[in-house]
Amino acid sequence: MAIRYDRPVSSAARVSRLLGAFSLVLALAVLIAHRFGGLATPYLVLLLFTAAGFALLAALLAAVGLRSLWMTGAEGGLAALAALIYAAFPLGIGAIAAERYMSLPDIYDVSTDPVTAPDWLSTPKADQIWLKRNLVTPEDREKQIAAYPELTGRRYEGALDRVLEAVRKVAKQSGFVIVRSTGTTEPDHDPEDRPAKPAAGDDAVADAPGIVPVPTPRPYDDDVAKLIRGANGVTLQATNRTLILGLRFDILIRLREEAETTFVDIRVASRYGQHDLGFSAAIAGDYLKALDAELLGLAGG
Repeated sequence: MAIRYDRPVSSAARVSRLLGAFSLVLALAVLIAHRFGGLATPYLVLLLFTAAGFALLAALLAAVGLRSLWMTGAEGGLAALAALIYAAFPLGIGAIAAERYMSLPDIYDVSTDPVTAPDWLSTPKADQIWLKRNLVTPEDREKQIAAYPELTGRRYEGALDRVLEAVRKVAKQSGFVIVRSTGTTEPDHDPEDRPAKPAAGDDAVADAPGIVPVPTPRPYDDDVAKLIRGANGVTLQATNRTLILGLRFDILIRLREEAETTFVDIRVASRYGQHDLGFSAAIAGDYLKALDAELLGLAGG
C-alpha cells in the first residue's frame, strides 16, 4: 500500500500574500490620486503610513510562513515570496522616508541667503490638516547651514537682463511654474533722485563724480541696504511638484544687480508639514547647478 503524506498548510503565508497585495494596491492608488487627482498631501502621508504598516505585517507573516516551510515543509512558500515582492514597494517608501526623517533636520524652508531670506511675493497658503508646523526661526536657518553648507547663492558676471533670461529658461526646464514677479531690469528713477547740475563756475562740484558707490556687505540689513539692493532687482515666485510623489513646493528666486555682476538667491519651501525630508534643498541645489551650466563662463565667486 502506497503511503501519501499530507503537507501542512501555512495560513500565515496565505494571509501575508493578501496583505502584501493590499498594501501595494493602496500605495499605488494613493500616489496616483495625489499626483493626478485631488488627494491632499496630509492624507497621502497618512495612507502611505497605513500601506507601509500593512506591508510590514505582510513581511512578518511571510517570514513565519517561510519558517514553517523550512521546519515542517508546510505549503505556502510561493505565497510568502509573493507577499515579500508585493510589500517591497510600500516598505521601500517607508524606509526611505524614515531614514531621511531621522538623518536630516526637521525644517521645511531653505534659502541661499539665511541671514536675509527673500520675502514671499504672495505668502503660500495650504490647509495643513494634521501636518502642523511652526514658523521659520533663526535656529532653523542654523540647522540648514549645518546640514547643507554647499547651498549658497550665485554671483554671475553679467547684466541682470541676461541672467534673468537664463533664470527663466532653467526654471521652465526644471518644471517651475512662475506665478508672480516683481522688479525690472531697467528701473525708473524719480527726477528728484537725479544728481543736480553743478552751478556755473563751481569747479569743485563740477569735478565730483555723479554716482558715489556705497559698499554694503551682504549680511548688512537696514533700510538703506534694502533700498540699494532693491534699486535694480527682480524677484520671481514659482511653484513646483516632484515627479513621482507629486509633492508641492513654493520657490522664490531673487536677482540683484551689484556693480557689473548679478547675484542670484533662491528660497524653496514645502507646502505641507514641518519636515521636508531634504526635498527643498535638493530642488534648490539642482536648480542652481542647472543655472551654472546655462551660464557657464559667467559664474563668479
